[in-house]
Amino acid sequence: MCGRYAASRRPEDLVGLFDVEVWEPEETLAPDWNVAPTKSVHAILERPLKGSGDPRPVRQLRVLRWGLVPPWATSPEGAARMINARAETVHEKPSYRRAFAARRCLLPADGYFEWVTGAQERELEVQGRKKRARKQPWFVTPADGSVMAMAGLYEFWRDRTLPDDHPQAWWATCSVITTEAEPEPFADGGAPDADAEGRPRSLADIHPRMPLVLTPDRWADWLDPARTDPEELRPLLAPPPPGLVRAHPVTTAVSDVRNNGPELLTELAAPEEATLF
Repeated sequence: MCGRYAASRRPEDLVGLFDVEVWEPEETLAPDWNVAPTKSVHAILERPLKGSGDPRPVRQLRVLRWGLVPPWATSPEGAARMINARAETVHEKPSYRRAFAARRCLLPADGYFEWVTGAQERELEVQGRKKRARKQPWFVTPADGSVMAMAGLYEFWRDRTLPDDHPQAWWATCSVITTEAEPEPFADGGAPDADAEGRPRSLADIHPRMPLVLTPDRWADWLDPARTDPEELRPLLAPPPPGLVRAHPVTTAVSDVRNNGPELLTELAAPEEATLF
């Protein structure tokens, strides 16, 4: 799954990397090293400019809220539960199928966080010496230091309790598409003593799901709103080639959404040791 990620790239860098034609500097976001559900995030999308009279889709850098709210929803209360859409069923699920056909986006990230229970923690739990196993966060990031472009969907929801001219009358929300986790070894080969230290060798060792990351050769087709046939779009949901990412343990401070800073991405020499409580 994708429940937390980091997005620290400057908007100016994203504009150049993704060939963005239109963006509003006053609406862009500050770097965020601990993006959690319901937060505002940067997204790349293509759609006609509102009020321009030109039907031509324009590639834009927009700010969306993470947690998709379908246009037919009576309230946005379920947004936090709709942060992910499964690639295997996104074309048929009522909450996502309309967006899959017409409103697809890219969500730029430095990488994403995933939590696993380490070997020591599991053993302590088995021995009954812990009430709850403490999970170790890992940061998954492109091995070459590039930007991770996660496949996403976006929707617009109208809050009928507010007048048309209210600045919060319309919500622009999004969801990250996920797929089965990659079973192949990480780009750096993983730790040779992974079993002994509880270090994962692959994404599948960390979690059974992962965000669907799109390589640059798929960006244009994915963003093109003229492509609306689900059967033609589904091949774009194929996982990327293996070996493009690496993962490293990071501080458990990232587990608290109130913590936010580049230190959250710093690689630890080893997973943090278990503590009893």
